[in-house]
Amino acid sequence: MSGLRIVDAHHHLWDLNHIYYPWLSMRPVPPTICGNITPITDNFTVDRYIKGFGHHNVVKSVHVEAGCDPAKAVEETAWLQGIADAHGYPNAIVAKIEMHRDDAQSYMERHKAHANVRGIRQMINWHSDMSKVYAPQNYLEHDGWRRNFALLARYGLSFDLQIYAGQMKQAHDLLKANPDVPVVIDHSGMPIDRSLAQLKEWRNGLKLLAELDHVDIKLSGLGMVDHKWTVESIRPYILTMIDIFGPRRAMFGSNFPVDSLYSDFATLFDAYDTVTRDFSDAERDALFAGTAERFYRI
Repeated sequence: MSGLRIVDAHHHLWDLNHIYYPWLSMRPVPPTICGNITPITDNFTVDRYIKGFGHHNVVKSVHVEAGCDPAKAVEETAWLQGIADAHGYPNAIVAKIEMHRDDAQSYMERHKAHANVRGIRQMINWHSDMSKVYAPQNYLEHDGWRRNFALLARYGLSFDLQIYAGQMKQAHDLLKANPDVPVVIDHSGMPIDRSLAQLKEWRNGLKLLAELDHVDIKLSGLGMVDHKWTVESIRPYILTMIDIFGPRRAMFGSNFPVDSLYSDFATLFDAYDTVTRDFSDAERDALFAGTAERFYRI
């Protein structure tokens, strides 16, 4: 067992009796890029989350919005703040806003009323294969979305950017124009396409984004694109991201309970621990804790 301290930079909690999550509540359960999600379509409480750590030293955590009904997003934030006040986790909350809406700014103000809110996420994955899209359009091309994105700086909010490789050039241009909005690329840039040409596009896209000093990356979510992953199958992705961004701009995230579809927490963390074993103590502390602490100010 590693003695590393861990700041889990990406996890979810949900109470399906309290807040409506369409993707978890539909019956029959629809197919998703995550595979069969039936095992996670029940309540995932903070107690279950903490119990899953086992003997690992998870000192802080970051909760990222979990796809609730947009009308319930502020209610989700209030619920999470109550959990944090009672349990200590999560130390940071990344809230949901539909950034294309005319009233997005008012939601920024409402979320910011809660002490642990640090950032915003709206999943905007866009792909030529419509079975892989997360949004009704490519919001990087939406004028209102782009204007509202720029407003995040006014509220001291970061943005969790979940996109595919084909969107990275557009994302680079937007982020370059907004250097005061800290951004973290979610889930390893989601390398869902695995041909040599597509992996080259993913690498080149990450290199472009890494040119911007205010952009970091989460080493997370690889199970969603590699359901039967092994240490050796994810090793090149992890090392590529660290090589491009450096340990002080890369952060470990469990993506639980979603990635619990593919392994338990200990197996996942131990894989990252194994892959990074040759890094220095300072670099490993950054990867597993320090980068997330800096980015989310916790």
